Amino acid sequence: MVKVKTVYICQECGHESLKWMGKCPGCGAWNTLVEEQVVQNKKNTISNIETQSVCIQNIKSGEYERYNTGIKELNRVLGGGLVKGSLTLISGAPGIGKSTLLLQSANNIAESYGKVLYVSGEESGEQIKMRGDRLNITSENLFILAETNIDIIEKNIDELKPKFVIMDSIQTLYKPEITSAPGSVSQVRECSNEIMRIGKLQGIAFFIVAHITKQGELAGPRVLEHMVDTVLSFEGERTEEYRILRTIKNRFGTTSEIGVFEMREEGLIEINNPSNVFLEETSFNQEGSVVIATVEGTRPILVEIQALVSETKAVMPRRTVIGVDSSRLNLILAVLEKKLKVPFYNCDVYVNVVGGLNLEGTYGDLGLAIALISSIKSKFMKMDRTIIVGEVGLTGEVRPVSFCDRVVLEAEKMGFSNVIIPKRNEEKVKAEDIKIIGVSSLKEAISKVF
Repeated sequence: MVKVKTVYICQECGHESLKWMGKCPGCGAWNTLVEEQVVQNKKNTISNIETQSVCIQNIKSGEYERYNTGIKELNRVLGGGLVKGSLTLISGAPGIGKSTLLLQSANNIAESYGKVLYVSGEESGEQIKMRGDRLNITSENLFILAETNIDIIEKNIDELKPKFVIMDSIQTLYKPEITSAPGSVSQVRECSNEIMRIGKLQGIAFFIVAHITKQGELAGPRVLEHMVDTVLSFEGERTEEYRILRTIKNRFGTTSEIGVFEMREEGLIEINNPSNVFLEETSFNQEGSVVIATVEGTRPILVEIQALVSETKAVMPRRTVIGVDSSRLNLILAVLEKKLKVPFYNCDVYVNVVGGLNLEGTYGDLGLAIALISSIKSKFMKMDRTIIVGEVGLTGEVRPVSFCDRVVLEAEKMGFSNVIIPKRNEEKVKAEDIKIIGVSSLKEAISKVF
C-alpha cells in the first residue's frame, strides 16, 4: 500500500522539514517552505537492474558516440557534438533564442540521424509551426508534442523511439503523483529523475530548457545542475544582435569554449570569426579606446574595450562596468593610483566591452589600464592599429599570459601592425608581418604607447 506523508519543502534550496518554519534552516530564506505530499515507497526502475562491480583495468575506454548538430558553434561548446544518452541543460533570459537554437539543431539532427521529438510545455504545436516556417524547418522526422505530464511524454517516447528529445521547459513538467505545482522543487527534481532514467536506459540524448531567476541564476533546485551532463548558458541582450553560448559544466569536454551567434529574422546565424565581428565598427586612435585579446578555450578573440573617466563632485564616485569584473577594475585603479600617482578618487569611471562579450581571466588587464590612462589624460596612442595583452600585478609589473602565440597570430591575421605583450612572452612568440613589443612593467608600457 502506498504511504503518503506531508513535509514542508523550501522552494529555494529544496530543504525538507517535518514542520513549517518561517525561515529555512538550509538557505536562510524567509517564507519559502511549502507543504507537499511525498510518496514513501515509490519504486525506482533503475534499482531493479542488477549490476556488478568491475575492476577498472577490465573496463574498455573509448570515444563517445556523438551526433553532429549541424551548427559548428554549438558543436564547439558541446565538445565536438551531442553525446548519445547525455542530458544537456540550457538556460538563458526570455527571448534570448534558446528555442530557436534548439529547433534549428533538432531539424539538422532529424535530417541526418532519424526521429526527433520536441516537447513543448509553453507553446502549442501551431506556435512552434509558425516559428518553424520562419526558420525554414522542413524535416519529416521532427515531431512536436505539446504536453506537460511526464507520464504521457514517456509513453510517446516509448512509441516514437526518437534519437533526440528536447524538453521546453523543465519548469512546466509535472508528475501526477506529486501534489505540488509545476516548477516547484519536488516536481523539478522528480521530472529530472524520470528524464535521466529514460535517457540513460534507452540511450536518448536530451536537451532540457530551464528558466533563470531575476538575478540571472538557474531557477529550481541546485541538484538539477549536478544531475545533468552538460550545462549551457545563453548570454546577451534581447536588444542586441549578438548572442554568446557558454559552457558551465561538461562531462564530455572542456568548459572554456564559447559559441558566438547573430540573431536575424531567419534565425540564429553562427559567427565563425568573432574577432572580425567585434572589431567591425572599431575606430582606432580614439581617446579611451584600446583593442585587447582574450582566449576562450582554444580560440583567441579580439575585442575593443572603452573607458571613460570624468571628474565628479559627488562624495562617492561612480564605477560602472559592463563586460569586465568590477573587482578587477578596482584592482587596476588602485595600482594606477599607487604606482603612477594618477588620481581616480574624484572621478567617475565607466568601462564597456564592445559587442556584449563578458571577459574572463586577466588578458585584458594591461589594455584596460592603458584605456583608463588615455581617457583621464586625454591622450591618444601614438602607434596605429595596436593590440595590447597582459596581466597587471599589484606591484605594477606586467605578468605573462597563456596562449600568447595564438593571440599574436590572430592579431596578425586581422591586419594589426603592433602587439604589446609581456616581456616573458616575447621570447616564445614569433611573427613576420607584425611588430612585437615586450614590456615588463606598467610604466614601460605607458611610455611606449603614448
